[in-house]
Amino acid sequence: MKKIVSSLLLLALALGLHAQDLHIVTTGDVHGTYFNHAFVGDAVRPSLMSVKYYVDSLRIAAGEDNVLLLDAGDCLQGDNASYYYNYVAVDKPHIYPRIAAYMGYDVCVVGNHDIEAGHPVYDRVRSELEAAGIPWLAGNAFKPDGSTYFQEYTIVQKAGKRILVMGYNNANIDGWLSPDLWSGMRHESLVPLVRKRVAALRKQLNPDAVVVVVHSGTGKGDGSSRESQGLDIFKFVKGVDVLVTAHDHRPVCLVSSNGESYLVNGGARNSNVGHAVLRFEGGKLAARGAEIHRLDKNKVDEEMVKVFYPDYLAIKDFTLQPVGRLDVPLKTRDAYVGMCPYIDLLHTVQLKASGAQISLAAPLTFNGKVAAGELVYNDMFTIYPFENKLFVLKLKGREIRELLEFSYAHWVNYEHGHLLFIKDGPDPRTGAPRWSFVHRSYNFDSAAGLNYTVDITKPYGSRVCITSLADGTPFRETAEYTVAMTSYRANGGGAILTEGARIPHARLDARIVACYPEIRELIYQYIKSEESLGPAQISDRKVLGSWRFVPENLAAPLLAKDMELIF
Repeated sequence: MKKIVSSLLLLALALGLHAQDLHIVTTGDVHGTYFNHAFVGDAVRPSLMSVKYYVDSLRIAAGEDNVLLLDAGDCLQGDNASYYYNYVAVDKPHIYPRIAAYMGYDVCVVGNHDIEAGHPVYDRVRSELEAAGIPWLAGNAFKPDGSTYFQEYTIVQKAGKRILVMGYNNANIDGWLSPDLWSGMRHESLVPLVRKRVAALRKQLNPDAVVVVVHSGTGKGDGSSRESQGLDIFKFVKGVDVLVTAHDHRPVCLVSSNGESYLVNGGARNSNVGHAVLRFEGGKLAARGAEIHRLDKNKVDEEMVKVFYPDYLAIKDFTLQPVGRLDVPLKTRDAYVGMCPYIDLLHTVQLKASGAQISLAAPLTFNGKVAAGELVYNDMFTIYPFENKLFVLKLKGREIRELLEFSYAHWVNYEHGHLLFIKDGPDPRTGAPRWSFVHRSYNFDSAAGLNYTVDITKPYGSRVCITSLADGTPFRETAEYTVAMTSYRANGGGAILTEGARIPHARLDARIVACYPEIRELIYQYIKSEESLGPAQISDRKVLGSWRFVPENLAAPLLAKDMELIF
C-alpha cells in the first residue's frame, strides 16, 4: 500500500465526469460542530454547513444519484449544540437526525462517544434517524441473544448500482465506558468479524461495490491495538472497495498495492472530508480513486444556516447563561509543566464532591483557555469537554505509585535535551504545527491529595517519590486509599489502571466504591456555590498537596524550552 501524500486529482476529475461515477463523501468525528459560528464571539469555524456546500456542489456536477454521503461516528458529543439536545431540550426532536436528514446522509455509523452519551440519548437518536430513513450502523454491538443491537449493513442504490455499506463501532468500548452506558450489548473485535461478514454478504447479496465504515483509528496495521484496527482490516480483509476509518482524528488516504482498495479518513470536526470515487464501465467496477479534500469554512449552505438558525439561537441563549466569576485564568497547557489553576480546579471539585483521599486528573483540552472574569456556561465546555462521570475506586498505595509512574513515562522523556516526551513533527489532532507530544496529553494524569516529586533523571519505575498525603499523614504502599477519577479512567481508559497499576480489567468493577454525576455538572455546581473562584477556592495546598519535577535546576529550563517548541 502507499500513502496519498498530496491532494490527488480524483479519477472523475482527471478523466472527466462520467455517468457511472459514484462519489463517496465521508465525515467522521464531527463532535457536535453542526454550526458555522461559535456561540461566543461568533467566530467562523468548520462545520457541517460547509460539508453541505461541498456535497451539493458534487450533486450538481455529478448528479444527485451519483453521490453517497456517509458519517463514521462520534456525532453526538463534544460541543454545545449536541449537549443541549442530548440533555436539556429532551422534549424536542434531536438536532442531529434533523441535520442528517437535511444534508441527505445516506448512512451513519455509531461511535464510542455516541454510546458515551447514554442509552436515553442514542436510543432516541437511532429512532429519529431511522424515522428519517437513515440507517445507524454498528454491526459489532451484539445483544445477549447474538443479534446486533444496531443494524449492521444496508444496500444503497446509487449510480444505478447496488452498494453494500457495512458499519462497525470501536471494538474497545467495553474497555473504556461504564457498563450502564452499553448495557444490553457487547462489542467484538473487528478484523475477524469484518472478514467473515464481508465474505458472507458479498456472496449473499452480490453487490456491485462494498464500502466498510468503521469508527476505529487507522492504527499501525500490526494487530497491536483493539482501539485502532483500520489498517488491520485494510491489510487482511479482502473484497472491500473503500474502507472508511475514524476515531483518531487523523486525516489519511491510502491505496492498496494492487490499486483495488482505498482507505480514507477525513479527520475531525469538518476541516476535511474524505472523497472516494468508484468508476463503473460496462456495468462493472473498473477503477477507484480517493483523496482528502480540505473544506473552506467560509463557504456554507446559506439555506441550511437559515433553516437551523432558531436552533442556533436557542443553544446560544442556553450557553451564555451566567455561571459565576473566575479570578484567575485557566490554561490547560500549564498542566504539562506542573500544578496549575486548571488542573487544581478539577482536583478540587473531584475531592470535594466525593470525599476521596486522592484525585487523578489530566488536561482534556490540548490548549484550552478560559480568561479571568465573568463565566458563562459555554466556558464549562472548555474546562471539561466530555460527559465523563466521577468514580471513586479503592487502590493500594503501590498501585497509585505505579499508575503515576506509567502516566509520567508517557509524559516525560529526559533525553537529547528535552524533558517532555515530544517529537519533531506536527499533530493533526491538536494542531501543533511542528513539535508535538508522542502520546495523548489527555492521559497525562497527575495526583492531588498527595505530596510527591517526579525525578526526571531516574528511569521508569523509580521517578515518582510520594512522601505523604496532603495533610502530612505518611503514605504507605500497603495501605488502601480512596481515589477519585473519571469514568473513562475507572473503566480502563488510557491503560493507566490495567497496565500501570497492573489491575486486571475484569477486576476494575470490584474496586469501584462510589459513582457521582458528570464532572462538568459538578464543576458547574461548585462554581455556582462559590460564586467567585480564586486561589483559595481552587488551589488550597492543604487539600491538594503538591508535586513538582526535580531536580528543579534541570527541569525548569528544559520545560520552558519544550513548551516554546510545542506552542
